[in-house]
Amino acid sequence: MEIDLGFAEKSDDGAWLSNRYFPSKLGGQPAWLELEALPPTSQLQCSKCQAPKSFLAQLYAPFDDEFNFHRSIYVFLCRNPDCQEAQSAGNFTVLRSQLPRKNKFFSEEEPSDVGEPLPAVPCPKKLCAACGCHAPHACSKCKAIHYCSSDHQRAHWPQHKPNCGAPGAATVNPLTQIVFPEFEIVMDSNPVESGEDDKNDEARLAEFQELEASGKTGDLSNVSEAEMDKYFGNSAAADDKTFRQFKKQTATEPDQIVRYKRGGQPLWITNTAKTVEDQLKKLPNCTGCGGSRQFEFQIMPQALTLLEDENLDWGVLAVYTCAKSCPIDGYVEELLIKQDIVEEEQS
Repeated sequence: MEIDLGFAEKSDDGAWLSNRYFPSKLGGQPAWLELEALPPTSQLQCSKCQAPKSFLAQLYAPFDDEFNFHRSIYVFLCRNPDCQEAQSAGNFTVLRSQLPRKNKFFSEEEPSDVGEPLPAVPCPKKLCAACGCHAPHACSKCKAIHYCSSDHQRAHWPQHKPNCGAPGAATVNPLTQIVFPEFEIVMDSNPVESGEDDKNDEARLAEFQELEASGKTGDLSNVSEAEMDKYFGNSAAADDKTFRQFKKQTATEPDQIVRYKRGGQPLWITNTAKTVEDQLKKLPNCTGCGGSRQFEFQIMPQALTLLEDENLDWGVLAVYTCAKSCPIDGYVEELLIKQDIVEEEQS
């Protein structure tokens, strides 16, 4: 069986990550696919604190049928630590958008990656200067720049103030409290191999005990952290069989931030019975066609180190989408299940 793995690469020129080139990316601003029916601000507003959610990632995932020639999945989240709960994705929003090959926004020909990147395909809707989402509000002074919310207008004002009312290009420096650092997600097919890694944990422990009994372990000072971790693990969850499997499956490609297998199964980081089992038993159906949803991809905890936000934490973000990827207009919400590692209380 093969899965696709996604790795983060810093782009030399962010223009290559515009909507013209149908990117997969982490952070930055969303590269919208359907350009007229953008998600309303209310859909990307946290239901708990009412703040605008931040764009986390998008994955370009087309497949071969009439209405999925172009297809992107978008993930947003509220960064407020008070809105984050273990085993709950209430602060996340996942959106699916798709277009046929012949559409009103993009050429039917594949964009060229030779030479300098071309500008983004312009959006007929106004976009927020701070986050890149639909912006129904204009600056009350110059009317030339737009925002999704008063929160983002206030945050952007120190940048905009020197240029407010002046001709010329607006300042476009990302606001770190709103926009995550931007990376391209480069996908690579990865065979799931068996072999040495299939040695079970009991065998590894027996191997160590045999070495220990024969006095061949020494003082362990010359044993690498990775080798030590092979026997002992480095987490309170190391006793969890699911966690050991997670580590084994990711060991050969530790920098992966996305695992994609449409119709497959997530690689959970800890026992689902203690975390998200009830959610998995009652996956809600697609709001577009009423059909069932299936797993499509997961965002790994390795992505957290790239986001530069110490308030964020998760074990696995598993995204489930309509199994038919049914025809839609604009954007439709899909499902995300967040699994966290929660240490058990000591008795």
